[in-house]
Amino acid sequence: MSTIQRQIIWNIGFSIIIALVVAGAFIIVFPISDWSELWNRHFMDIPFVIFIPSFSIAIGILLGIVTGIFWRRQFQSVEHSLHQLEQGKQIGLNEKQSIPEMQGIADQIDKIGRQISEQAKLSQRLATEKVEDQEARIQEIIEQERNRLARELHDSVSQQLFAASMMMSAINTTKQSTNEEDREAKQLKMVEEMIHQSQLEMRALLLHLRPVALKNKTLQEGIEELLIELSQKVTMEIKWKVEAFPLDKGIEDHLFRILQESVSNTLRHSKANKLEVLLIKRDEIVILRIVDDGVGFEVDNMKAGSYGMQNMHERALEVGGTLKVISVQSKGTRLEVKVPVMINGDGEND
Repeated sequence: MSTIQRQIIWNIGFSIIIALVVAGAFIIVFPISDWSELWNRHFMDIPFVIFIPSFSIAIGILLGIVTGIFWRRQFQSVEHSLHQLEQGKQIGLNEKQSIPEMQGIADQIDKIGRQISEQAKLSQRLATEKVEDQEARIQEIIEQERNRLARELHDSVSQQLFAASMMMSAINTTKQSTNEEDREAKQLKMVEEMIHQSQLEMRALLLHLRPVALKNKTLQEGIEELLIELSQKVTMEIKWKVEAFPLDKGIEDHLFRILQESVSNTLRHSKANKLEVLLIKRDEIVILRIVDDGVGFEVDNMKAGSYGMQNMHERALEVGGTLKVISVQSKGTRLEVKVPVMINGDGEND
């Protein structure tokens, strides 16, 4: 039941009760000798006994519509403020409410919005400070990454290359013992796929050795450089749209590392033929979207057991943003990060 309908029903009931009370009081003060007079007496050619309830119902409907529209506007104002709060936008409640209780609710919503904005600003400021503090540790981190990469190369790529070598030996043996070309073609195809997968694995692992910071580059420059270099090394079709706008260093670093992790996952696991990257800013919200047409995966299972997915979620939260992943098996994966950009009173990013 809508607000207007509820107000109409309440006002009709209230009007009828008042009419009955007034009529009862009038009859007590001025007793009626013959009750038929209620029917015989007319007001505007309408019997008095019919006019009173009809008039009460009409007044109730009119008041119900007026008050219903009024309260619906009040509730819509609160709903709009809550929706803005949910989207991470700053709420400006310059208009004073006519009802003290509604003004109290508006003040509370505004207070909560300011607290959330302050927390997001603090998170972004801490992220920026954290990135600046990490500059002195770059060499140590690179050395650790090199050691980790060496172990992963030994455990994954080296084994695949070894298997490819064994298959090549088998091909040579087969060519000496039989002339079955279809069997040889299958083995060659298997070798080709294994070597191709090894190359993708190698490039995905090398993404982890890229500098932790963008090193005097903007996020847009870093994304374009990464994707141009990648498109020259893999057969995958890579498209991107990157808009230019200023961002805090901490936000840039976290978004860049989320992109690295997502692209690495695409190269290693998706078997995709196409990769699309989008970086835009709409309504003071930065949107980073990575889409591929790969094999997809179960999102719930991946969240529970994937360190990379958990790491991307944490990075998004550290800058006051959100990360959403949609994946359909055999159709691909879509990862989207939204980060609100806090603005100071002078119109610049905080």
